[in-house]
Amino acid sequence: MYTIGQLSKMFDLPVSTLRYYDKEGLFLDLQRTSGIRKFNDRQVEALRVIECLKKSGLEIKDIRQFMKWCEEGPSTYQKRKDMFEKQKENIEAEMAKLNKTLCMIKFKCWYYEQALKDGNEDNLNRMMPDNLPEDIQAIYDEAHKGPESTEEIEQ
Repeated sequence: MYTIGQLSKMFDLPVSTLRYYDKEGLFLDLQRTSGIRKFNDRQVEALRVIECLKKSGLEIKDIRQFMKWCEEGPSTYQKRKDMFEKQKENIEAEMAKLNKTLCMIKFKCWYYEQALKDGNEDNLNRMMPDNLPEDIQAIYDEAHKGPESTEEIEQ
């Protein structure tokens, strides 16, 4: 069993956040001894899932719904799986955007390193956009890749 203080340290979360999660009904079957919350391994695992879902962009009301589905048992497996599939798609899309951003940053680091060595951008301008070193060209191309569809632009 763990106290709220121990859980706070384990997860680097404020005690107030854990109290809020409890108030929102996110911890199933939480025991109290003399008014003190006692968390078992099941609640610790629940907190791992709660934090994962929160970091994936899910709102507390949706996390609460997930916890209710957990209480309902096997009949909600498909709903739970669907929720995680949707979050997986969201995270993969976000990671692709972040990777594109990272590629631009890597390219610009290389670009300005070269400009510093050369004292100007003349040589770089001659290489742009299709005559860069192979590894840099791949980064440049990734950073300059357009949206895959017009739907992506509309979102």
